[in-house]
Amino acid sequence: MAEYLDSLVVTWPWWALMLTIAVSILALGKGADWLVEDAVVISLRWGVPQAVIGATVISLGTTTPEAVVSVLAAVNGRSEMALGNAVGSIICDTGLILGIGCLITPLPLDPRVVNRQGWAQIATGVLLVAACLPWADPLSAFSGGGRLPQAVGFLLLGLLVLYLGWSVHLAREAPAEAPLDAEAGRRTLVWTAMSLMAGLATVVIASSLLIPSAAELANRLNVPPSIIAVTLVAFGTSLPELMVVVTAARKGQGGLAIGNVIGADILNVLFVAGAAAAVTPGGLEADHYFFLMQFPAMLLLLAIFRVGISTARDGKLERPFGLALLGTYLAVTLTSYLLAGA
Repeated sequence: MAEYLDSLVVTWPWWALMLTIAVSILALGKGADWLVEDAVVISLRWGVPQAVIGATVISLGTTTPEAVVSVLAAVNGRSEMALGNAVGSIICDTGLILGIGCLITPLPLDPRVVNRQGWAQIATGVLLVAACLPWADPLSAFSGGGRLPQAVGFLLLGLLVLYLGWSVHLAREAPAEAPLDAEAGRRTLVWTAMSLMAGLATVVIASSLLIPSAAELANRLNVPPSIIAVTLVAFGTSLPELMVVVTAARKGQGGLAIGNVIGADILNVLFVAGAAAAVTPGGLEADHYFFLMQFPAMLLLLAIFRVGISTARDGKLERPFGLALLGTYLAVTLTSYLLAGA
């Protein structure tokens, strides 16, 4: 199937290629929206507290597109796109999406989230870079790249289980939430399960079309596939986080917006990169562009976010901070393409 799609997209004109990428990105967002909504309904029917659902089901749901795209890319021999999607999603979530959220309205900080899970966000980012380094000759990474080994992928998945257990423990300490709303209560369990499967199928099909289309776009533009994955593909798979953050900011739920970004960043390392590396015997390739641009950009944005949290006035991330995040994201994206064309 993968070989057939590869041979098919090569023959498409530019407009068909761009249309396929756009439709695939929109379908990813919609499919993930179905997944999250239906998973919440099913979990509530089983009597799981909403706080626990927010810490596990929703965070896993919004990162499902990244995981599916990265795993399929890795299985199809495009490991650089798999890792690029994970790293690019962290850059997109922290720079673009959180920046937009701050510009909509100043976002109040939830001390429990930023003090407990914020450091886990930094730690997982550093762990990903360290795991990809060729430790026999670390400086060679800037010319020859590195690799995320399959064994580390299994380690990351093990840490994912521990993280989810820790999140459930923290969530159970949170105040009780509202019960299942009336509209959701009227939906039968069978219908909800069918809708959830339809959402999952949409994500898988959209990912299957997006990967070869994005790879062909990279070939035509003479840009490394990892750059396309870090920018265009990562933006597409981060649409669920964008919808959550924008909606939360508009409704005055800034803590939810910040928590969603922190959780998504952690899961992009443990879940997305971990699963993609685990299914690939040779691990995920990290070409030298990762060490020249993507990894430094990711760590820079995480550091800016941490500084913003530490210096926040009145317990809020203000609009100027949002401009700083958004400006850094735009500069990183532009520099990535300039560096690739140099």
